[in-house]
Amino acid sequence: MPVRTKIIYIISVCCIVFFLWLGNEGDNPLTYVGAELQYSVGILDSDNALVIREAVARNGVVASTPGYIMNKGTYKIRLEYNAEGDGNAVELWEQGNKIAGWTLDSAKTVFETEVTLAKDAKQLAVKMNYGGNGSFVIQKVVLTPRTLFYTDSYFMIALFLILSFVVYRLYERHLQKPIPQEKLVDACIIAGVALLAMSPMFSTYLYNGDDLCYHLTRMEGLKDGILDGQIPVIIMPEGLKGNGYLNVMYPFLFLYIGAFLRICRVSIGLSYKMVVFAAHLASATCAYYAFRSISKSRRTIILGVILFTLMPYRFTNIFSRGDLGETLALTFWPLVIVGMYHVLLGERKKWYYLVLGFSGALQSHILSVAFVMAFCIVAALIYVVRIWKEKRYVEIGKAAGLTILLNLWYLVPFLYYYFTQDLATDVLRWSGYFEQSINLSNMIQTISLYNKQYFSLGLPLIGCAGIAIIYLVCEKKENKTSLDSYLVFLLVMGCILVYMTTGYFPSLELSKNDFFNSIITMIQFPWRFLGPASVCFLVAGAVWLSKSNLLKPYRNIIFALLIGLNLLTVLSVPADNNHMPYDDVTATASKGHDSKLAANIGIFYPHEWRLEGVGDEKLTTSVLVSDLNHVAVSGFERKGTKSQATYVSDAEGTYMEFPVLNYSGYRAYDETGERLEILDGNAHRIKIILKGDGKEHTIYVRFGPVAGFVIADIISALTLAGCGYYFWKKKKGNTDKKMLIGTPVQATIV
Repeated sequence: MPVRTKIIYIISVCCIVFFLWLGNEGDNPLTYVGAELQYSVGILDSDNALVIREAVARNGVVASTPGYIMNKGTYKIRLEYNAEGDGNAVELWEQGNKIAGWTLDSAKTVFETEVTLAKDAKQLAVKMNYGGNGSFVIQKVVLTPRTLFYTDSYFMIALFLILSFVVYRLYERHLQKPIPQEKLVDACIIAGVALLAMSPMFSTYLYNGDDLCYHLTRMEGLKDGILDGQIPVIIMPEGLKGNGYLNVMYPFLFLYIGAFLRICRVSIGLSYKMVVFAAHLASATCAYYAFRSISKSRRTIILGVILFTLMPYRFTNIFSRGDLGETLALTFWPLVIVGMYHVLLGERKKWYYLVLGFSGALQSHILSVAFVMAFCIVAALIYVVRIWKEKRYVEIGKAAGLTILLNLWYLVPFLYYYFTQDLATDVLRWSGYFEQSINLSNMIQTISLYNKQYFSLGLPLIGCAGIAIIYLVCEKKENKTSLDSYLVFLLVMGCILVYMTTGYFPSLELSKNDFFNSIITMIQFPWRFLGPASVCFLVAGAVWLSKSNLLKPYRNIIFALLIGLNLLTVLSVPADNNHMPYDDVTATASKGHDSKLAANIGIFYPHEWRLEGVGDEKLTTSVLVSDLNHVAVSGFERKGTKSQATYVSDAEGTYMEFPVLNYSGYRAYDETGERLEILDGNAHRIKIILKGDGKEHTIYVRFGPVAGFVIADIISALTLAGCGYYFWKKKKGNTDKKMLIGTPVQATIV
């Protein structure tokens, strides 16, 4: 690269880094005037201050900021107010518990204090408590960090510098050994489609989908578990007011991306967006390799990448439902479908496609795994004769065995807790399937975020189904390949799955049968079938478009039409002018600043996977003892999943209950290292019988490591290392072979 070009490149990079640094708002204070607070009583004056008077007020908390996901550190609280009477106070609350409070002086108009958070907060809120005497005017509440609320700008600078370095090195390599133009175009298409799919999230705020709060909880819980020393993370240590919440019942591998960003103090809003972008990029990549393995047509490959990444159901999951798990699982459906083709009919040596697809779905969403298994079983039954004749059960065995070994680290704890622990699962079967069915007329529409229950295939995928039908009906039957046979199966499967989402499917009648009712209530929503149905139509239509002689003169037009219609998926995501980055040019806190801390979304721990019968009202934050007259607790400390309490008991038979849910895997010891028996206490708290000798003792409670889980971890790690070594040796062998073939051999004359 010429020196002049290098200088221009370095200057450009420095300028972009400077602007990214200049745009940092991580240290901007959070500012709320009285009118912007969450308040239950009071009126607003002309200055937007909140006025509380005796005639309309009540004692207690009357106003509050939203709840914030806040990093540990030191923060300054400032309140501007006017108070006629005494008894008013400022309070700091976390997960429904008051952690600090300060009385306001009626003779002053400004209150300031600093508070230090020893650990990250999940629902931190500043609340104003009215004493009941005279008027109380809340003018402004300001929360300022001593350092930063989050490190988003610094993360973006680091990411930009890494990408710049990678691009620079690739360019230098390209100058020495040119990269084929086809590879460059393919890489640009994959990256471009992922960025296009991500474009609605380039806003400063988050779309609040139905389940978004839960997935933010999972990311935050993973971060806490990692800092607690758990890898993999079994228990969310700070969940349920520090009582702990079981993590392994919902796959979490890909959420480690967001969790590690949170450890680096990146905001939870940006961390979530990076996970979504990774899902878009992975979707485009999986579609690319899946279509390339069954078709030589570049048109088919490009069409598959774009239509799959921008399919309406993916966008509905992300923006309307907030279902990150199903979105991630859908990423791997092309690999599942193509992998199953290779195992049953295609290139047998490509059975690893099925391993990758099945493993990806398993590490994303458990219910989607059930769909994948059902698809694979149906396909195997249809081609069972060929499987037996060609001994393809060998490849099926290899795929199944390797999938189990790779995922044993997750399967073992999941199955252990599912079958041995008394977990709340009834809430998982609440849905009336038939009540959620979809009108068939909706199938041609693009998504609409203004209607929360809007589900469709979209015109492009309907077009793919139409192309497949035209090929099947109108093309000659000669020279049909095994791939054509498999595509017929996909087309039929797609039609059946769509039928099962509509009101024409007799789900109400089937629900009267106990067996079918158990399946229907497990599935919950019929629209879940739209994901696999969309991929079935896409694969059949895209491949047959390239093979059709009848449609050959119109391929370019059809290709452009399908791509153009698919762009409506992105365009349909509304741009609401009320979501401007800054509502007020004088405001110090932007809409984006607030959203990055998830103030409008929050943290949510669902009832499923709690221990049976444990509601929020039964959670405690301190130890409980059986008899206060005979037991004295002199100290209690909890950090992550590790707790300790010091006590003196002068009576036998007394016990102590720790504010920790008794999930299997916890162990208890005394100060001498002697193992103590853990009993199941009230509301499934950990219960320890105390020594009544009148002496001081200390109980230590900690989680894991569990031997069976560790063995599963080791097996999966060794399997992954073995696969990596095998492919490295294979690639090295191919390289050596190419070098040997390319080396001229000199003959020696004797």
